[in-house]
Amino acid sequence: MKKVKIFIEPSQYGYSAYMEDNDLDYGLIGEGQTIEETMHDFDLSYDGMREYYKEIGKPFEEIEYEFFYDTESFLAAYGKTFSLAGLSIITGVNQAQLGHYLHGRRKPTRKTIDKIQKGVERFARELTAVRFA
Repeated sequence: MKKVKIFIEPSQYGYSAYMEDNDLDYGLIGEGQTIEETMHDFDLSYDGMREYYKEIGKPFEEIEYEFFYDTESFLAAYGKTFSLAGLSIITGVNQAQLGHYLHGRRKPTRKTIDKIQKGVERFARELTAVRFA
């Protein structure tokens, strides 16, 4: 089964999700006020396209898809859960820089994106290792 990246980005009305360039004969999008709504809308689009292909008797190529955030969307989604100061500690990226990324004033370099990714992954591993007595 083909794996396809789905990118989530801020839009005029909230967020949008779209497929990376690929050789499928269909395209899908999702939209919503929140990232969760956007992901759900994308899932509905996928299901709707599968049903449409079935109705017209055309073979539908199933895909496995995974959502990817741009840095601004990630910070918008998790900036409500973690302060920028906390995210700075987790990622090792300066709090002021994170603020610039959050508000779209600057775009992070690939090196900074990778640093944020590694910090978040490290933090997630630490959290999953926690056991309460």
